[in-house]
Amino acid sequence: MRVTGTNEFAETGGAADPIVVVPHTHWDREWYLPFQRFRLRLVSLLDEVLERMERDPRWCFTLDGQMAAVDDYLEVRPEHRERLAALVREGRLAVGPWQILHDEFLCSGENIVRNLEMGLRRAAELGAAMEVGYLPDQFGHCAQMPQILRQAGIEHACLWRGVPSAVSSHAFAWEAPDGSVIRTTYLPEGGYGNAAGMFEAAAPHDDGRYPALYRNAAEFIVRMRPWRPEGGALLAMYGADHTAPAADLADQIAAAGMAMRLDTLAGYFAREDASADGLTRVRGELRSHARANILPGVISARVHLKQAMSRAERLVERHAEPLAALWHAGASRRFLDMAWRRLIEVSCHDSVTGCGSDETAAQVAARMAEAEQLGRAVCDLVTAERAAAVPLDGHLIFNPSPAPRTGLVTLDVPVDAGAVDVRGHPVLRTAAGRRIPTQTLETAPTVLDDAVHPASELPIVLERVYGRVLFGQEIRDWSVSEEDRTLTFHVTRRADTRFSIADVKERLRGAEGDWRVRILADPRCTVAALVETPPLGYTTVGPADSLSDDVAVPFDMPVHAETETVALDNGLLRVEVRPDGTLTLRTPHGEVFEGLGRLVDGGDLGDTYNYAPPRRDRLVDTPAFVQVEPVWPGPLVGAFDVVRTYHWPAAGDAAQGTRSKAEEEVIVTTRAELRAGEPFLRLWVTFDNRCDDHRVRLHFPLPEAARSSFAEGQFAIVERGLTAEGGFGEKPVPTFPATGFVAAGGLAVLLEHVSEYELASQGSELAVTLLRSVGYLSRDRNAHRDQPAGPQLATPQAQCRGERTAGLAVMPYRSAEPGHDVLAAAEAYRHDLLSAPGYGPRTAPLPPARTGIEAGGPGVVMTSLRERDGWLEVRLVAEQSAPTTAFVRGGFTEAVRTDLRGRPGPALSVGPGGTVTLPLRPWEIATVRIRR
Repeated sequence: MRVTGTNEFAETGGAADPIVVVPHTHWDREWYLPFQRFRLRLVSLLDEVLERMERDPRWCFTLDGQMAAVDDYLEVRPEHRERLAALVREGRLAVGPWQILHDEFLCSGENIVRNLEMGLRRAAELGAAMEVGYLPDQFGHCAQMPQILRQAGIEHACLWRGVPSAVSSHAFAWEAPDGSVIRTTYLPEGGYGNAAGMFEAAAPHDDGRYPALYRNAAEFIVRMRPWRPEGGALLAMYGADHTAPAADLADQIAAAGMAMRLDTLAGYFAREDASADGLTRVRGELRSHARANILPGVISARVHLKQAMSRAERLVERHAEPLAALWHAGASRRFLDMAWRRLIEVSCHDSVTGCGSDETAAQVAARMAEAEQLGRAVCDLVTAERAAAVPLDGHLIFNPSPAPRTGLVTLDVPVDAGAVDVRGHPVLRTAAGRRIPTQTLETAPTVLDDAVHPASELPIVLERVYGRVLFGQEIRDWSVSEEDRTLTFHVTRRADTRFSIADVKERLRGAEGDWRVRILADPRCTVAALVETPPLGYTTVGPADSLSDDVAVPFDMPVHAETETVALDNGLLRVEVRPDGTLTLRTPHGEVFEGLGRLVDGGDLGDTYNYAPPRRDRLVDTPAFVQVEPVWPGPLVGAFDVVRTYHWPAAGDAAQGTRSKAEEEVIVTTRAELRAGEPFLRLWVTFDNRCDDHRVRLHFPLPEAARSSFAEGQFAIVERGLTAEGGFGEKPVPTFPATGFVAAGGLAVLLEHVSEYELASQGSELAVTLLRSVGYLSRDRNAHRDQPAGPQLATPQAQCRGERTAGLAVMPYRSAEPGHDVLAAAEAYRHDLLSAPGYGPRTAPLPPARTGIEAGGPGVVMTSLRERDGWLEVRLVAEQSAPTTAFVRGGFTEAVRTDLRGRPGPALSVGPGGTVTLPLRPWEIATVRIRR
């Protein structure tokens, strides 16, 4: 269309329905460049934007919906804080509501809530938060996002990717599984950059008009009006990645002579109707390929980042915070805040995704490690405080679950400090005198060193003693025999006797000749112990003096290992090894699952964003050699290693569209482990990845083909079919993310971290991706994607060479869909009991068990427990499709329900025993504050 004047422009509808121009920048904090190199650009960009806004009051700007850009800027320019805050208070600079633009599927639901909480708080500190759920570039959206935004008091969402073809207008009603609905504005025709080129080519004529702007605006209306045929303002998102608006933007709009105005995104939505009545309704997650790329390969790119993220999240969310809230009177909040800041930062959609440069991935991994270290430090602080009352050789054991649990812990115990049972295993007891079943897993060596040294070297040998630590243990006592010239140190895990190295040196003064130096350790062993623990509380165990004085804990279903048939049985499951190295799983009810754990290696000529197999792929799923090695025979834990040798193609050949003829021999060890009382089989798969350009998946055949899968994710269990909706330039591969578990056809796979899965082979088997090795951030030519997703940058570290280990578990279930038993199993599998050695007086009594609080209900899971504003705050989710009742029990006297911002709602009645109950809708998220 050619436009020469305002009348012709008015004919397009622009005069009556203005174009609202929202200047902004989309800021990838780290991506193809690492964080600090991008930050240098950010500082320059914001310096320029602030100067223009102060010089020209017509200017306004939206800072991408994330406070991270503000914080990163102010760390370099702290003197500009008030300048920036003044613009926020005026409403010309829109900041928040998020701390960072996260990937919604690669972090926990709790991480999403804390992200929003932090962003809103930080934005409010500057004057005001943008009350819009702006989600411009996430690679799809999780099912519970409408409920999260609603519970934060946000009425509008605005997004781009993942919208299905059923949406044909600029707004739709997005419904969460619990029924929460939020009016959502879709950004068609270019997403957050739909007006990126509107002002860039404009140049004024002598009369001050901008004819190029007329043409651009008219073209914009032609593209956008079909999305809003009923009339109303058209949202022109004027911005792109890491760019600032044109310097004369305000002048162009002032001289345009057309219905066009500058505004922030907050200002635009302030004039928009918040009602979702009459709009197309879309329920649940948005993962359609119909209108934009959702880049699903990021779920499996650099799997080690997903593993590190999950470890850190689980440690901080379910160990450190509850421990600090319930059992620590000191100040650990700052450490937890630092951990959360790092967890939120790495949830960024170009960070945990692994679709950045190798430098970026290394920095992301470092911040994940810092978050885990901070969480571990808080756990150490609190458990050490409590373990000070536990005698030496005893242990404190903490239960991170809000229900009583009997679980296996691994403990280091002395061999000769107490009684042993008929099998020779050390016997442990609780403070109440109940005997704890144990199984010896490993016996430590007692002779750590035995060597002869000339007397002249003894001073050098004694320099090995650090304080009282020698060979990693503490010196309990020492002796010198001049008759046979022998110096002997006795070391132990923790000593409670006096020691001075000066005494040893004095005793050896004037020594001559050759001396024998021995370091002898107290006999110790590593045992598995089956321990009962109270909800969110702790118990203590220590060596039993005798068998007769203790009451044995009931232990009805030990693990049996059958060497001849290569099988394990714990009364709940029986697992057998087949000749090809796969497993057969049997239940007491007669269900049989055969061929579990088939390993399939195939080519991948894609990139960190999209899997793309070679045109002539070569799949390898048959091992050349299989060997089974016994590990533990029971009765608490039984295990064997299945060692399979494969020959995998060494690399991919993009030019030929195939895989190389050259091969690498790869040995894959799968440890299968059954524990007493557990209804699931634990698996660890370990191999040295020596190949490039490939994908490795573990397959689990189902007894009958399933038509859908159920994946636990961010506060919900999502049902998905066998296909994905296509329509854009990206192949709609039906690979999906799962956080806690994925289930189909009566078999659940419990997961340690967010994993990619597919209900493959027409629904006859689940395939879980263990590794995807690729060599490019984005390939300009990717068989599964028309458009580049970023620069064609080599990423050799994304090939993920070296030793790789993945852990998961498999569990049969008998219902049509996974129920309470699978939720409970996932809770136990993902959240191990935490142990700490005692270091009180050796003769001190074991402290009694202590209960924290108990919480739950049918289908109810706890996602968070922390101290907040002087209250205990508990977050509960009804992860089921029927109404339920949740409870929190712990001697409470006061309770109130809050929203996700911590704002109080109605007071809750407290029943007998200090119990709070509340009815929940299916899939409802509830936050409760309680006081004792």
